[in-house]
Amino acid sequence: MRGQPSRTSPPGSWRSGTLFDFETKLAALGEVEQVMQRPGFWDDPESARETVARLKQLKAVVEPVRRLIGAREDATAMLELLDESEDSEVRSELAASLSELSTQVDRLELLTMLSGPNDGRNCYFNIQAGTGGADACDWAQMLLRMYLRYFERREYEVEELSLREGEDAGIQSCNLLVRGPYAYGYMSCETGVHRLVRISPFSSQSKRETSFASVDVQPQIDDIEIEIDWDKEVREDTYRASGAGGQHVNKTSSAVRLTHLPTGIVSQCQNERSQHKNRASARKMLMARLYQIEEAKRDAELAKIYGEKGQIGWGNSIRSYFLYPEQRVKDGRTGEMTSDTQGVLDGEIQAFIDAYLRKRAAARHK
Repeated sequence: MRGQPSRTSPPGSWRSGTLFDFETKLAALGEVEQVMQRPGFWDDPESARETVARLKQLKAVVEPVRRLIGAREDATAMLELLDESEDSEVRSELAASLSELSTQVDRLELLTMLSGPNDGRNCYFNIQAGTGGADACDWAQMLLRMYLRYFERREYEVEELSLREGEDAGIQSCNLLVRGPYAYGYMSCETGVHRLVRISPFSSQSKRETSFASVDVQPQIDDIEIEIDWDKEVREDTYRASGAGGQHVNKTSSAVRLTHLPTGIVSQCQNERSQHKNRASARKMLMARLYQIEEAKRDAELAKIYGEKGQIGWGNSIRSYFLYPEQRVKDGRTGEMTSDTQGVLDGEIQAFIDAYLRKRAAARHK
């Protein structure tokens, strides 16, 4: 195996030149940890947050490799014991160790699939209810809860940029900024239309209802080079925020909505008290979405999801969630399926993401 420790390697060593450049990242991790131990590290909160983010990014690569090396060393030690004498207890431990080793290899293999130029970045994460009134808005809120649970499991930081509540239930849309190692790489696998089939809680006749909501994800890139004529191509609207934030937020028109006239793409931000800060955030989101359009022109898989104007098409769903008559969740792209619908809605979606990462990697290597 490329990058595997040799028989003559010292314990815990890893050959240089691997895909992860492990030794370089291990050294960088040590440097970051030293910086964090310096007096006054937290005096500059913004700089400290960037350093902590760098720490998490490095640990996301270093720790899986460390676990893999540890599992390999445990298995090697047990094999040597069995060479000396047969022991059923040691053999049982060896089986468990080999199973752990296989798991760590799988996790590391998935990391190699997150090698795109933006996969390691934070991301803007957007949910939009489809047509269907209260049912669609309720489904959008269910998706929001599912993803928030998933973000919590991955220890991602989540910042709500804007949220529009539904007229009768749920939410019409929400925009989040998700910070964490490989946030964009993982969450880009969720881009597309999600379909729910269930008995409508809003129907007096208990009719079966099919609802849709879309998920859209863009990488957070501070240095995007996109030419925009902000005066001629973008319409700016300000309004009073409807979400949390106290009296100041609700009494002043601090929220900002930007509409890119050539494409119809809309970005908005309402989480800051300052209109200036909301405008800056909305501009970053808009540029990220326009960047995504350019990516879609070069990526056949993205082109299937986005229409001519860069909007997610409602024609095909990427995943269906059946709560009636049977209980199952099935991904239409990979065939990945489970009957544990409650677990999925509680954020246990990593299997779907992993399956799509493998399919996407295989398609790119054809």
